[in-house]
Amino acid sequence: MIRSDDTGKFVLRVAVGVLILLHGISKLSSGVGFISGQLASQGLPGALAYLVFIGEILAPVLLIAGIYTRPAAWIVVINMIVAIWLVHTSQLFGLNKQGGWNLELQGMYLFGAMAVALMGAGRFSVGGTGGRYN
Repeated sequence: MIRSDDTGKFVLRVAVGVLILLHGISKLSSGVGFISGQLASQGLPGALAYLVFIGEILAPVLLIAGIYTRPAAWIVVINMIVAIWLVHTSQLFGLNKQGGWNLELQGMYLFGAMAVALMGAGRFSVGGTGGRYN
């Protein structure tokens, strides 16, 4: 018998992981220059931009596999908060032409990762439900 809550955790964890990972793969090929510039404009060292690879490559891979799931999900949450702060602050309270929130996509990543962080990976993961790596 398959428990639907474990299946739901699996679907959410893999979906958030894959979708964030695609952004990370894009940054591997295009670089982090844009992020570096955004950080510099806030008075922060541009070299911090390389941390995006932890939030958009390492953490999503861990989410997909279900290893250290909760810490990986919190890293994605922090990554999304920083992304919203650096690039999307002016859109935070706006609506788009269709009446939806301007930051729907970023919000789904942020709150999806937060849900994974709070629920854990579930049993369909390398770490298992209460495993050492979850």
